[in-house]
Amino acid sequence: MSYSGIITGLSRRGCTSCRKCVLGGKSVLQQASLVKRGLLTESYARGPSGPPLIESTVGDHFAKIVAECGDRTAVISRHQKDRATYASLDTRSNALARGLESLGVVKGERVGVMLGNSIEYAVATYALFKLGAVLVPLNPSFNTAQVIAALGHLGSGHLLISTESNLPRKQPRSNVPLLNDIVEDLHKSNLESALVPSLKNIIMVDNSEGRVDISSYKSLTPYASIVSQLTADGRPLPPQNLSPDETVNIQFTSGTTSMPKAACLTHRSILNNGSQIGDRMLLTPNDIVCCPPPLFHCFGGILGYMATATHGSAIVFPSESFNARAALEAVQEEKCTALHGVPTMFLEELSMIEMGEISKEGFQYLRTGIAAGSSIPSEIMKKLHKVLNLTELTICYGMTETSPVSAMTTTDDPIDKRIYSVGKLMPHVEAKIVEPMDKKEILPIETRGELAVSGYLLMKEYWDDPEKTAQVMIPDESGKLWMHTGDEASMSSDGYITITGRIKDLIIRGGENIHPLEIENCLLANDSVADVSVVGVPDARYGEAVAAFVIPRDHGLKTVTAEDIQQWVREKLSNHLIPKYVFFLGPLEPFPKTASGKIQKFKLREKAIALLTKSAA
Repeated sequence: MSYSGIITGLSRRGCTSCRKCVLGGKSVLQQASLVKRGLLTESYARGPSGPPLIESTVGDHFAKIVAECGDRTAVISRHQKDRATYASLDTRSNALARGLESLGVVKGERVGVMLGNSIEYAVATYALFKLGAVLVPLNPSFNTAQVIAALGHLGSGHLLISTESNLPRKQPRSNVPLLNDIVEDLHKSNLESALVPSLKNIIMVDNSEGRVDISSYKSLTPYASIVSQLTADGRPLPPQNLSPDETVNIQFTSGTTSMPKAACLTHRSILNNGSQIGDRMLLTPNDIVCCPPPLFHCFGGILGYMATATHGSAIVFPSESFNARAALEAVQEEKCTALHGVPTMFLEELSMIEMGEISKEGFQYLRTGIAAGSSIPSEIMKKLHKVLNLTELTICYGMTETSPVSAMTTTDDPIDKRIYSVGKLMPHVEAKIVEPMDKKEILPIETRGELAVSGYLLMKEYWDDPEKTAQVMIPDESGKLWMHTGDEASMSSDGYITITGRIKDLIIRGGENIHPLEIENCLLANDSVADVSVVGVPDARYGEAVAAFVIPRDHGLKTVTAEDIQQWVREKLSNHLIPKYVFFLGPLEPFPKTASGKIQKFKLREKAIALLTKSAA
C-alpha cells in the first residue's frame, strides 16, 4: 500500500477525530513511516522469493548430492557402530528398493515403517522414495490397537518393523506379541490378517541381539534376506515416472490432541522444506548434526535427515530413542557442530552436565542446531548458549501439516529474537494472524490471534478425511488455500512471529486470557523447578483456574512446596496468574508427551480434574 493509500484507507474508516489507525493503534504519520521503511502495518507477511523452489523428486535430488558428496559421511549410527557414506547410502537404498520391489511394493503403496533411529531407517527412507512408495512412519511405542488403526486407515500393504522396540527409560519390548495379535498364524507361510486385510508383507529388522528368535515364523520376511550382501543389486533403479507433486510421506500428527490424523506430504514439500532449513542453519558438507529426535517424526525426518541430506552434511543417531547421555557423548566424540532437540531433551542434557554426570568439556565444536517442538523458555536458551556453546542455535516453528517448518530464526538473529520469537517466514511461504472467530479478519501487528500459513509446504490433505481437511485448509476470497494452525501467535512490524500458545490451551479466568507460557517461563527461572507445565481446570467462580504441574529439582535441600511456587509467581507476575493448584510429579512420573517431546496438556488437564475430584470426595 502506498503512503496515500494509508491516508485514504484511514479516512474511509472514519478515523478523523483522534486520527488513530485501527492497525495497531498507530497514528497516520506512524503508519506512513512504517510503510516507507518496509515494515508491516497488519499481521500479514511473505517469506523471501529466493532461492527458487527445487522442482524435483527426493530421489532425483539425492542423486545429485551423491554425485557431489559420494565419499563423504552421510549417516553415523553410534549404537550400531555403523556408518554410511553418501555413495554407500545410495547403493544400500537401491538394493533395498529392489528387494521391496520383489515383494510387490509398488508406486503409491503405503508402507508402514516402525523402527527406531538406525541405519535401516535411513536406508528405507530413500528406498521407498526412489520407488515412489509412500513412507508411513509409525511410533515404535504404538500398541496393537494403534498399529492396526494406522495400517487399516491407510490400507497399507507392507510393514517394516524391528524385533524389539527400544523406548526412552524402558526395557526393550519384543514386538512378537503385537504381531501375534495382528496376524492369524505367524508360523504359516502365507501372511493373513483379518484385522488389517490389506497387509501382505511384514519385514523384520533384527535389533534384539539374539533376544528375539523369529526363525520359526514363516510369514515374516527377514530384512537381511532382501538386502543380502551376496545378492544385493545396488545399481540405480530404472525410471519410475515419479512427479514432485505426488504424496511420498504420510505423517500421523503427533497427538497433543487425542485424535491423530494422517497428513499427506509430497516430494516437493518435504524436499524444499529440508533444503531451506539447512540453508538457514548454514549447513555445509563439513557439518555433523547430532539428531536425538526420532526419525518417525518430522523433527528427525525432515529437520534432521532431509536438512543434512540436501547439503551433504552428516547426521548422527546417538541411540534408537532419546538418551541424554548417548546424545552428549555423541556430540563430544563425533565433534558434532549441531545439536537438535525439544526443550525437554535439552533440559535433561543440561541437568546431566550440571550434576557432573557428563564432562563440561568437548562441546567446543558445537555452533548451531534446532530447538523446536514447543516454545523454548528463555532460561533454557541462555543455558544452551553458555553450557553447550550453541551460540547460533536456531528456533523453528511448524506443524506436521506444513511439511513442517514455516518460520525459523537465523544463526545471527539478535538474541532476543531467538528467545522471544520463532523467526521469520521461510522462502515462498505466506502467513497471517487472523481473528479466531472470524478467519477473514487479518489483525493489526502485535495482536494475538490464530496463525494461518500458505504456500508450497501445505499438505495435500488428511488421508481419506475430507471433512477434517476442510476444517483446517480454508480458501480465502481469491481461492488461495490457508492452513489454520490452531496456534495463537502475533507478528511484529519487521515480520518476526511469536507463538503464544495453542488457542485451546488458553486459560480464560473470569474473562481474562491467561497464557500458560508466561507462567511456565516464570517458574523455570526458579532453581528449585526442573520442569513445569501449566493448564486450566474448571472453576465454579471464574470459569477456569490456573493449575501448575511441577517437577522439582533435587538439590538434597528443602523440598519446594506449593506455597513456594505460588509466592514465586506472586512476586514476579500479576495476582491472577498465581496457580490456584500446584501438583508435584516425581522423576519417575514424567509429563505425558508426544513422540516429538511435546507435553500433552489435555492429559494433564484430565489428571488435574481427577485429582481435584478425588480430593473433594
